[in-house]
Amino acid sequence: MNKTFLLLLIATLSLNGQDKESQTGLSEQLYASHETFKAGFIEHRRFKHAEIMKFISELGSPLSDRKVGSSVAGKDIRMVSFGQGDETVLLWSQMHGNEPTATMALMDIFNFLRTDDDEFDELRMLISEYLTVHFIPMLNPDGADKFVRRNNQGIDINRDALRLQTPEGTTLKRMRDSLDADWGFNLHDQGRSSFIKDKSATISVLAPAYDFEKSINEKRGDAMKLIALMNENLQAFIHGQVSQYSDDFEPRAFGDNIQKWGTRTILIESGGLLHDREKQKIRRLNFMAILMALQGIATNSHEGYSIEDYFDIPKTSRGFRDVIVRNIQLPETMGGNLTDIAINFNEVENTDRTSYYLRANLVDVGDLSTSGAYLIHDASGYVVKPGKVYPEEIAELSELKVEEVHILLQDGFTDILVGTEPKMHQRKSIPMKLIRKPSVEPSRLSLGTNPSLLFYKADVLEFVLVNGYFFSPSQNWDRIVAGMKKL
Repeated sequence: MNKTFLLLLIATLSLNGQDKESQTGLSEQLYASHETFKAGFIEHRRFKHAEIMKFISELGSPLSDRKVGSSVAGKDIRMVSFGQGDETVLLWSQMHGNEPTATMALMDIFNFLRTDDDEFDELRMLISEYLTVHFIPMLNPDGADKFVRRNNQGIDINRDALRLQTPEGTTLKRMRDSLDADWGFNLHDQGRSSFIKDKSATISVLAPAYDFEKSINEKRGDAMKLIALMNENLQAFIHGQVSQYSDDFEPRAFGDNIQKWGTRTILIESGGLLHDREKQKIRRLNFMAILMALQGIATNSHEGYSIEDYFDIPKTSRGFRDVIVRNIQLPETMGGNLTDIAINFNEVENTDRTSYYLRANLVDVGDLSTSGAYLIHDASGYVVKPGKVYPEEIAELSELKVEEVHILLQDGFTDILVGTEPKMHQRKSIPMKLIRKPSVEPSRLSLGTNPSLLFYKADVLEFVLVNGYFFSPSQNWDRIVAGMKKL
């Protein structure tokens, strides 16, 4: 008996016999070790196709890669492969160009799979011997480079499973068919507005339906059981923040059709998490959950879960907000009523879409007592007034000193008129609303605007709301700027 076979036998016996407690131990190890395997060239969501291709070209054994298609603009679509087992797994990410979380996690998984001589050697050996895993880590490179959903034809690739008008969709169909994949992972991002009860839906999962009746055959049932395994491992890190995505059948979608074509399909939608707009924490969750899923397939440990466990996962809802301020008693000049307001942030991009700043947008006004948000502030007991516009134009923002900003804020000036378009870093680091033309004091809170409000108690200005950020103007400057970055 050779050493490799002996090690594999030991690993298989130990992992096949794993109970849920020992699986939790493995997921905790993977989660804790993520930084070791994190692909350092990615620090934010807006990376480019060329960066991914360079990294993949340098992977080497035991991973291999090959070109499997081209985008509309002629960019390579490559597939990375690992293992030589009988069970075939296909994972694809960034079918939508502005949904990059899983792509980041796949780069980290590549680092994991090419590492050896550590506490995860048995897991790698198990995956390698029982599975052949194929990854298409950026199916829509043209969309990714522009950070937009659709491809260069303007088509949503995920609605092209029947007509196959896109070269990217045709590539995915051809690879699924040629591999006759036993398992498929459809990796996406969902909006930050997804939620469960009073928490954001950080991860949503789905075993897609393959018909309008939402029938459950053996293979869809297997996918449900594997999702139940993943959910249990995720709950340890984001308790109450895993939801079940809508299973309404979409006859044009790839996930639904790949399930229909006989591949056990799992959808993962990466949503929102407080203080994680760049999704680096959610990237870590994807890393752990996908590896645990591969371990589950290799050991058949998903069979220890039931379809009922899957349906116990709560359904995804929509309408979670970035910020809610409750119980605002408006002055008579603004209507005089008691109201709540909800604010979402829009990402305003630079020209090459590699960076952005956040601009607040008022999306709801009224009784929002049943609504949830990432950040909730209670304005009970405060007298509210509209923020003031500084009467003089600031010609050069670079000449504006920290202490001057503090003085302006403490005097109730929230908006400043600037002569030239502010630079991106100024938008991100000055806690005031920078405007290009004089504004009129609002007579009411209007949807679609970016309100600035002052909150007084006993005639003392205690808080301001500027560009969606609620803070004390007397707060330490570094804390104010750090708080802005967390949004």
